[in-house]
Amino acid sequence: MQTHADILIIGAGLAGLVAAAEATAAGKKVLVLDQEPAQSLGGQAFWSFGGLFLVDSPEQRRLGIRDSYELAWADWLATAGFDRPEDAWPRRWAEAYVQWAATEKRSWLRTRGISFFPVVGWAERGGYGASGPGNSVPRFHVTWGTGPGVVAPFIAQARAAEARGLLTFGFRHRVNELVLTNGAVTGVRGELLEKSDVMRGAPSSRVAVGEFELSAGAVIVTAGGLGGNPGLVRRNWPARLGAPPKSLISGVPAHVDGRMLGITEKAGGQLINSDRMWHYTEGIQNWDPIWPLHGIRILPGPSSLWFDALGRRLPGPLYPGFDTLGTLAHLRTTGHDHSWFILTQKIIEKEFALSGSEQNPDLTGKSIWQTLGRVRGGGTPPLRAFLEKGADFVVKNNLPDLVAGMNALTPEPLLDLATIQAEIESRDRQLTNPYGKDQQLTAVRGARQYVGDRLIRTARPHRLLDPANGPLIAVRLHIITRKTLGGLLTDLKGRVLDAAGQPVSGLFAAGEVAGFGGGGLHGYRALEGTFLGGCIFSGRAAGRAAAGVV
Repeated sequence: MQTHADILIIGAGLAGLVAAAEATAAGKKVLVLDQEPAQSLGGQAFWSFGGLFLVDSPEQRRLGIRDSYELAWADWLATAGFDRPEDAWPRRWAEAYVQWAATEKRSWLRTRGISFFPVVGWAERGGYGASGPGNSVPRFHVTWGTGPGVVAPFIAQARAAEARGLLTFGFRHRVNELVLTNGAVTGVRGELLEKSDVMRGAPSSRVAVGEFELSAGAVIVTAGGLGGNPGLVRRNWPARLGAPPKSLISGVPAHVDGRMLGITEKAGGQLINSDRMWHYTEGIQNWDPIWPLHGIRILPGPSSLWFDALGRRLPGPLYPGFDTLGTLAHLRTTGHDHSWFILTQKIIEKEFALSGSEQNPDLTGKSIWQTLGRVRGGGTPPLRAFLEKGADFVVKNNLPDLVAGMNALTPEPLLDLATIQAEIESRDRQLTNPYGKDQQLTAVRGARQYVGDRLIRTARPHRLLDPANGPLIAVRLHIITRKTLGGLLTDLKGRVLDAAGQPVSGLFAAGEVAGFGGGGLHGYRALEGTFLGGCIFSGRAAGRAAAGVV
């Protein structure tokens, strides 16, 4: 393998691939290093649901959604809650990203062969009023082909550049140090790991069989966040979210270890907003795991009743799909690491989606016929497999048996049948009229005014305790790690800035390691569909800047 390149990229995930595509398009010779084997090319993005944040898209307009840059930017600011001096660059990145999402982003992706499922999803609905956090309208555009469909065009570009002699992949290269020469980053040192044939996402060996030192005119760090490293997650856990959970499951592979954050900081890069992170409360244990503590996130519709570990219904607007971080903060006050959904067969068939490309074979495989099954109902095959084999699912024909089954899943019985029954019966009584005082039911009825929710994401309101709607289902929910919202401070060219706010010569960063741009363009909260897009946007900027393209 060559020992010098114009540009060296650390990390072969989506941000790194996009940066490589931009740099090789400018004629630069590029080295892409990754500690994982070639079968993990594409990184975390491969496993994703493929959601992308777009503003005023044709898909939205066809569904009667009226969106605009002004509305999206107002939503972003209300959701991000920027409140620190160091948020100056993150805010600039956020504004540039929302502008891109409202203008060029869709056409830029379309020219690379990326298209979208016609029904736009409505994530992070908020519920705190017009000036509060959340999406005012649906903006979650699912890529046709999910995560693999997002990374495929950039892998193809990389392989084409490789064939032209412009790009070289260095898999099993684990970077331990950024080389500094007169204050500029001029290369990397690290260990060559032994070959590994493990399947994509599975833990690979860390046995070193050699060392390497490589030089480059510029280095771009795109090594991802720390969601696969529970120790680092707990170390950075913010006090505002309560005590860190003792029990965590992981939404990302173990190689998402956060190593390059510290390594880049040691080389002079400034790390900001380390306490901002994005973890979900609707995690379930994967019955067929690939990586350690492998969890899957439920993408729920709004109808399931949410109870904490002690059987208390969550207050509004902490309904499924409304406020991820608010729900996490609330649940950390309970003293327990789990919570519960209670729902019916009708709800699970209509409203449950499982995050991940492997959990959505219809969308991932671009099968129109299979995808139509979401409208017909019945649930996807992966969902039915979790109902049958998942350790967190309880399915019973009546509430006493359901609560007994829920209590059997915890070390001690925490749930009182009478309390839960009274809560559900009170809710069911509100269905006598097409109005009422249960705010969750009001939200469900409002959701069904949107044709996309009515078709595939929100069940018709019905009584949970009516056997005709059964069986009853309970799902034990875990906190599942996912995204790092803070990261390396970068300017709009992706240049890593030092403690004085000046660029570290020769050093760039993009993707999750840079908080998806600027060290945290999401602020405290994300509007969803913004992670993959952040990788693409920041990778594009860093690749162009490192190549000298304005």
